Amino acid sequence: MTETLPAAVLWDMDGTLVDTEPYWFLCQVELVESFGGTWSREDGDAMIGSGLWQSARVLQSHGVDLSEDEIIDRLTTAVLERAAVEIPWRPGAKELLAELRREGVPTALVTMSIRRMAQFMVDAIEFEAFDAIVAGDDVEHAKPHPEAYLRGAALLGVDPADCIAIEDSTPGLASAVAAGTVAIGVEHHAPLADDGPYIRRDTLVGTTVGDLRELHRAGRAVRDQATSDS
Repeated sequence: MTETLPAAVLWDMDGTLVDTEPYWFLCQVELVESFGGTWSREDGDAMIGSGLWQSARVLQSHGVDLSEDEIIDRLTTAVLERAAVEIPWRPGAKELLAELRREGVPTALVTMSIRRMAQFMVDAIEFEAFDAIVAGDDVEHAKPHPEAYLRGAALLGVDPADCIAIEDSTPGLASAVAAGTVAIGVEHHAPLADDGPYIRRDTLVGTTVGDLRELHRAGRAVRDQATSDS
């Protein structure tokens, strides 16, 4: 590994590694309707990238008469039941992960899903993809707070400023940027601003470790400019 490679790559999960957001939305609809309420696409989209405990409180406000932990447990179980039938991997994600492993670049999964969900997805990958996992029940503060990405870098023993973080949501990117990483936003279900303090990409398909080397260099310039402007 050359000095121009990132020290580590930190990955979001839902919407970045796996396309589970449609599963979450369907499970939210079923849960809210089971308590006599309604749940719209706009309601679901507004929670993309949010911490599960925050999302649970929103669901309570829509009539779900369960505790926050009960909501999270029920939704997680329902999403995992769908994932057990088919895991919808995001295009290019596993391929890039495999190349990072071959090149010896450390990786961490940094997700707001709880650990049993994260572990299920990691165990489904046919190679050892991650050196560390940070899940939503490992941190006190959910994204967009930087705690999760700071913890991921710390578990790998690297400076977050030398890391790339790959995200798909505005809260996730805010977390990665606040932690000091070079953030890459891969737009999927939720629109991303073109002028944010991150590198915006349409897909990971065809992205190589060499590409990450160049994105890391470019991203540092974007990050440093945003810092100087603030």
